[in-house]
Amino acid sequence: MKTTRLLAAFVAALGTSAFADITIDGTLDAAYGEALAVQDTQTQFGDSSLGFIDDANGSELDNGYGLIEGDYLYLFLGGNLESNFNKLEVFLDYVSGGQNKLRGDNPDVDFNGLNRLGDDGTGNGLTFDRGFEADFYFTMTCGGGPFSTYANTSQVLTGGGGFGEYIGSGGAGASYLNGSNGTLVGIDNSNTAGVSSGTKISSGFGVTTGIEIALPLALLGYAGGDVKVCAIVNGGGHDFVSNQILGSIGGGGNLGEPRLVKLNKVPGDQFFVVPASGGSSCIGDLNGDQVVDATDLALILGGWGTAATDLNEDGSTDATDLAIVLGAWGGCQ
Repeated sequence: MKTTRLLAAFVAALGTSAFADITIDGTLDAAYGEALAVQDTQTQFGDSSLGFIDDANGSELDNGYGLIEGDYLYLFLGGNLESNFNKLEVFLDYVSGGQNKLRGDNPDVDFNGLNRLGDDGTGNGLTFDRGFEADFYFTMTCGGGPFSTYANTSQVLTGGGGFGEYIGSGGAGASYLNGSNGTLVGIDNSNTAGVSSGTKISSGFGVTTGIEIALPLALLGYAGGDVKVCAIVNGGGHDFVSNQILGSIGGGGNLGEPRLVKLNKVPGDQFFVVPASGGSSCIGDLNGDQVVDATDLALILGGWGTAATDLNEDGSTDATDLAIVLGAWGGCQ
């Protein structure tokens, strides 16, 4: 497509930076503002301990950031993607229509990976929260020697069908993936902080390396408004959903068979919202649910004496951070 080639050429001309204040390399830039979602559940897909920019021996989604600026939707997902070809699945909801329960007749991308999540003809299929109807799909994976990333994108249309494609491969850090449709993907797998291994409550607050994605708004067909984002770590065959989802699940184990996953049955929202005007300004909202309440208070107390929930960035969670949460109590404005 001519538009796709123009987008790709434009992005290539920009080098590693798709926007003046954001460099697509898998590290968190100040331009993103406050976190829109924070993980509250330990990972059952391994807690990476290697500290390498490329290879990782575990997968976790610690936090989520987003920004709509210029011609792009920017997403930063703090954490790790294990270099054993586990999958990161990202679904976007930004226009009317779409799929609340994934169909089985979507485009064949990544060895039919999208349809591995959808209805197999028996009426099943991964089901999102009420109020979330996926319109677009992004998936990536990584591994091999030398280390490489691979990504695909697809439309998710109300009636199925549509267009999807493999967009290319890249590396870690500054060796970002420059997709054939203008999408940029960066990864820095060096995180060793965030949530620990298990199924209990934990916190991914403060992680600043992970996966960074820049999606051209023209590719999305975006016409304005907020963008809902559901990010999921899945098995290498798109066939085993982990407990690492943003928004988070409130503790618990891996969710397993994708076609049987019903996020509308899990308490809370398993998505976060990127506002049309930029990031959240609700500083006390540690879990990104747009309200400062007992959950945020519990995270502060759980991170006491550490940098895990350090809101004023003085290196430790203490009475000052507690006062910030108490002072912001209630719904975000």
